Amino acid sequence: MFELFNKSWSQYGNFNGRASRREYWTFYLFYIVIMFLSGFVGGLLGFENLSGLVFIAMIVPLLSCGARRMHDVGKSGWFQIIPIYNLFLFVQPSAPSYEV
Repeated sequence: MFELFNKSWSQYGNFNGRASRREYWTFYLFYIVIMFLSGFVGGLLGFENLSGLVFIAMIVPLLSCGARRMHDVGKSGWFQIIPIYNLFLFVQPSAPSYEV
């Protein structure tokens, strides 16, 4: 599971290609955990802006992984900015790959 997170993180700014459903949701799970922990630690230390800084650091990888997931279901990466509809697309099965 951690290797999928590393795979997504290593493709930090790569908006091309595809990401499987498992890769996307694993990255998103780690994103939620990291955001929760940064908010918790920031609250304990009295540094409320820590979660905001972590969000800024993780927004590009989150968007790139989302764009690759959109490509995997056969849509443009821009579809992830449409509320509700993108949730439907994120759970779609992967598009068959015709590459040889």
